[in-house]
Amino acid sequence: MQRTMTTQARKKDTRDKIELGGLIVKAGLRYEKRALLLGALIDLNRRLKSDDNERARLTVIGAEAFGNERN
Repeated sequence: MQRTMTTQARKKDTRDKIELGGLIVKAGLRYEKRALLLGALIDLNRRLKSDDNERARLTVIGAEAFGNERN
C-alpha cells in the first residue's frame, strides 16, 4: 500500500513539473537561460508576497492567455 502511494505521489509530482515547464513554453521563454528564468521567478515570488495588486494584475494576464488558447 505504501509503495503504491509513493508511486502515485511521484507520478503526480512529475506531471506537475511537466505542466510547469509547459507554462515557460507558453510564455515564450523556452530559449531563455535557466538562471534568468529562476531569477525572474524568485523576484516574482518576492513581489507577490508584498503586493496584492501585482498578483491580481498578473492573474488577469494569465487568465487571458489561457482563454486565448481555446480560440
